[in-house]
Amino acid sequence: MFELLLANLLLLLTCMVGLWLLSIALGDVSFVDSFWAFGFVVVAAACYLVFLPAPRGVHSLALLVVTAVWGLRLAGYLMLRWRRDGADPRYVRMIEKAPGNPHLFTLRSVFLLQGLMLWTVSLPIQLGMGVDGGVVLGPLAFAGLALAVVGFLFESIGDRQMAQFRSDPANRGQVMDRGLWRYTRHPNYFGDACVFWGLCLIAWSAGAPWWVAAGPLLLTWTLLRWSGAALLERRLKRSRPGYEEYVARTSGFVPWPPREPS
Repeated sequence: MFELLLANLLLLLTCMVGLWLLSIALGDVSFVDSFWAFGFVVVAAACYLVFLPAPRGVHSLALLVVTAVWGLRLAGYLMLRWRRDGADPRYVRMIEKAPGNPHLFTLRSVFLLQGLMLWTVSLPIQLGMGVDGGVVLGPLAFAGLALAVVGFLFESIGDRQMAQFRSDPANRGQVMDRGLWRYTRHPNYFGDACVFWGLCLIAWSAGAPWWVAAGPLLLTWTLLRWSGAALLERRLKRSRPGYEEYVARTSGFVPWPPREPS
């Protein structure tokens, strides 16, 4: 399996260097968020079609289909958002504060870092396919499929509800607390986590080692504590009136009925 992991690492780093060169030409790195989702599809397709010999088992097919459905939808959504909204202010501020050459900074701190993280998060996909012995799907795999479907629905419906909310000028500056956003402040992040824990269950069912859980663990930590919810909420608490009250009554991650005001 070392050869498979190395091949995917080199593939992702090559993609990231190419995207970095494109970012210099465009003067913007924000499109990398779209490749974050599409990169998982690249890994899954490379494993299934190129790096692993036939015959391929049903677990491998399940991992490919789940990854492709999730990744293509999210990549398309993020690409359209980038084309509509332009440069992401987070990346603009990051580059403005970058020490030294900004291009070398983005290569190291945006593209190569995301490539390494993508490779780690995709461990269940890589090793689940790598060890798939062709056995039929068992209860653990079906549980993983069900969890992934729940996650996909939460993320896609949450994104659609937020897009509709933002499209109405009357909602400018308001807090989105409708639909799924009434029950969790981050239905999209919750959905992401569910999809990758579902992939992990499928990989375990195929015979992957326990430590492939490092992938969804890293993703969940990132969504909750690093570049996801924590970063977003610090900004919203400063800029969005009523957001503190929304935080007080709404679950931060796992969907739950809103709390009554004390």
